[in-house]
Amino acid sequence: MPGQETAPRPQFPPSPEPIGFHGPWEYELRFPRDPRGPGITRTTLRAVLGAHGLGVLADRAELLASEVTTNAVRYAAGPAVVRLRWLHPVLRVSVLDDCAGLPVCPAAGPPDVPGAEAERGRGLLILDLLADSWGDGPPEDTPPVGAVGKSVWFELVLGEEPPPAGVPALAA
Repeated sequence: MPGQETAPRPQFPPSPEPIGFHGPWEYELRFPRDPRGPGITRTTLRAVLGAHGLGVLADRAELLASEVTTNAVRYAAGPAVVRLRWLHPVLRVSVLDDCAGLPVCPAAGPPDVPGAEAERGRGLLILDLLADSWGDGPPEDTPPVGAVGKSVWFELVLGEEPPPAGVPALAA
């Protein structure tokens, strides 16, 4: 309307620059004890790795995360947390849950633990084969629920490849 003042438009801060390829980052996903959790984790993991130019790690990371999150859904009583940490050149994926029992690798376990041809119990064998390193133990920070729980993690090391085109590199 003529003669009426308009309110000034709010000023928003500029968007931050993307984190460089060599810069550290961390993402976290919390999901309920629901059989859809591992699939949601795989989709999220692939999106995060793709956005950061780490698609080369996605297939192995998805398979290993699927194994570990499936165990969290199967054996824990409550929700689980998936944490992705990048510290060039290492991707660490950790799954925290409220089950205090540590997994037993069939290769090192007692005779009643399923072998490689069983329908269950092969997840840790897959971790042994595909992860550059892995482990388990008390939660890294705090468990998702209550005062008990564990963390199962694996690491994938990126080879000496340069950053993919379109992924910002840090200035020297």
